[in-house]
Amino acid sequence: MPLSDDLKQTIQKGYRDFLNARELKPRLGQKQMIAAIANSLAAIELDGDNNRVLSPQVDGSGLCVVEAGTGTGKTLAYLLATLPVAKALDKKVVIATGTVSLQEQLVLRDIPELLRHTGWNTRFALAKGRGRYLCPLKLEQCLDQAADTQAGQGLFPDEMLFNPSADSIKLYNSMADALAANQWQGDRDSWPDGVPQEQWQPLTVDRRQCAGRSCRHINNCCFFRARDDLGEADCIVANHDLVMSDLALGGGAILSPPEETIYIFDEGHRLPDTALRHFASHCQLDSTGKWLQQIDKQLKASASNFTLAEDLHSLCVEVGQQALECASQLAIASPQFNEVADRIDSVGDQQYRFVNGDIGPELRDVSALLGARFAQLEVRLESLNDRLNDLLEEPHCPVPRVDLEQLYQVAGGWLSRTESSAALWSAFASADPKQGAPSARWLSVESGAGGNIDIRLSCSPIVAAPLLREQLWSRAFATVITSATLCALNSFDRFRAHAGTFSKAHYQQVPGAFDYANAGVLAVPNIADASDAFAHTDDLIDKLPDWIDSNEGTLMLFASRRQMEQVFDGLPADVTKKILVQGDYSHAEVIRRHKERIDAGEGSVIFGLASFAEGVDLPGDYCRHVIIAKIPFAVPNEPIQEALAEWVENKGGKPFFEISLPDASLKLIQAAGRLLRTEQDAGKVTVLDRRVVTKGYGRQLLDSLPPFRREIE
Repeated sequence: MPLSDDLKQTIQKGYRDFLNARELKPRLGQKQMIAAIANSLAAIELDGDNNRVLSPQVDGSGLCVVEAGTGTGKTLAYLLATLPVAKALDKKVVIATGTVSLQEQLVLRDIPELLRHTGWNTRFALAKGRGRYLCPLKLEQCLDQAADTQAGQGLFPDEMLFNPSADSIKLYNSMADALAANQWQGDRDSWPDGVPQEQWQPLTVDRRQCAGRSCRHINNCCFFRARDDLGEADCIVANHDLVMSDLALGGGAILSPPEETIYIFDEGHRLPDTALRHFASHCQLDSTGKWLQQIDKQLKASASNFTLAEDLHSLCVEVGQQALECASQLAIASPQFNEVADRIDSVGDQQYRFVNGDIGPELRDVSALLGARFAQLEVRLESLNDRLNDLLEEPHCPVPRVDLEQLYQVAGGWLSRTESSAALWSAFASADPKQGAPSARWLSVESGAGGNIDIRLSCSPIVAAPLLREQLWSRAFATVITSATLCALNSFDRFRAHAGTFSKAHYQQVPGAFDYANAGVLAVPNIADASDAFAHTDDLIDKLPDWIDSNEGTLMLFASRRQMEQVFDGLPADVTKKILVQGDYSHAEVIRRHKERIDAGEGSVIFGLASFAEGVDLPGDYCRHVIIAKIPFAVPNEPIQEALAEWVENKGGKPFFEISLPDASLKLIQAAGRLLRTEQDAGKVTVLDRRVVTKGYGRQLLDSLPPFRREIE
């Protein structure tokens, strides 16, 4: 599909019009990014119906990976390059971000601004998960129960327990009034004062609890009204989680089908971790057993409500019996998992990971039996939900509609939980393929409901590459992946290994807009060896007062909470009074207080951990100095990390050089990236870890950082 002259002119004119309207100058990196994306799309071979002829696995076309340095203006670049091509080919554009803030920025500012200045006619919509929207039926139920003196004592008291405070009742009535007056669309994020989770949760349903077109509130459904808007949109703004949810349902269930979609993954470095979370499974033994027994009790207690619908009554009996069979099988299996739990030294965050993901033949056999039982329960619950859905559509059903609605929601919740448990037992029963990465399987002991000890079983893939290749890259019409941090040690190898992007895809680094050599300094002062934790911490306490300018904005990043707290406790009071420590306040409150101090003409220092090294925007005077206490090597103490390192080593690889070093490089780049946020910024990055100059790998780490002017003692 050669890029036609008309399309080239549309893109070029759009860029000129936007720059002129904003009185901006073109940026080299931005122009390179526009060209890279447009040429990647133009390389796709099409049939007569504008469908792909070859997969990107075969020819590499349509899969474009661009690392765009801070200040490139990557949002404008990918919008300019993609929207005209998508329109010409009648394809949808799905922009997926890693954060809600970037979603809002795209919808409220970036896309409207582009369309205003270019005159392009592109319809766009924001897509969110079902949990972000209020369910009108749930709101009605909550208000009805609140009005009842026997609040919460409904058809299923344990499932529908609801005892709202006066503030909650006032909030729900305000929401009902706003919906009725069409002053609010039921979107949690747009409620003026924000809604705490404990007040929002009773108002939402998951996909299994939603009756869809059978619901009597369908015409006023907040979620479906928002979804209907997606069908009319040319461009949909979503997030990584929603794309993964759509793919887990087969693709095209929530968003447009992958084959008809050009995906843009902004903050693309986060995508592999998001994919792993979506394809992991978990099950708590004790709480699951109790929940299964409760299903039978609740159905028996409410049986009289359904006697007039004989087939429904029979289904309820079958579900209750099957739930008891699952509970019985779980009780038989639990002692074997308790034996494994006894190998854990203490209760807490510790866990037992099965070596190479192998739980052994005995536990596999037990898991297979449980998987079969839960699969049978899943089938019966699906039959129950289908029958309830049919009855909800019958105009003269003998069962009161309010009882049907309540049972449908409760049974939907049971089905969601059963599906999750069935997935865990299936994953535990399956032997990993001889080729490829094994799954990580582990057991943890944690506090359950009421303070009781419970055993939690978990299973997760250790690399997202096969999942993303199969579910996304091979199916999508085209994909653009971009971020300021995709390369580690100046190579895309790490990202390609984690994300599974094809070697024939188009990979490109484009420069940001900053003059690093004149705007910033990278300093490595003389300090104790960071591998000696005690000496390094003592030296930090001794020298930090001289390195921190008490009159400017400073961000100091630590690799461990323990060292952060030890350094803070050891500093003199005249220094600590300027410091805001992560954990003393919420993330947002730390930022707010820091900015307030700087705005008042005072100095301020933030002591933070990894979450402050990525996504924190402190332009200008808010951050003139970034101090990095140590090279941010991850300690492989999480089951997935441990399993990944184990697998690499079993293959004859070296986990340090294949995992730890590239990951540390990426985190170091992200940390240093906190300094320059606009073209007017200037300041200093100080690395307090001499290993960057004393170790062989140190030069690789230094050379992967932006080209600041260096001051190395």
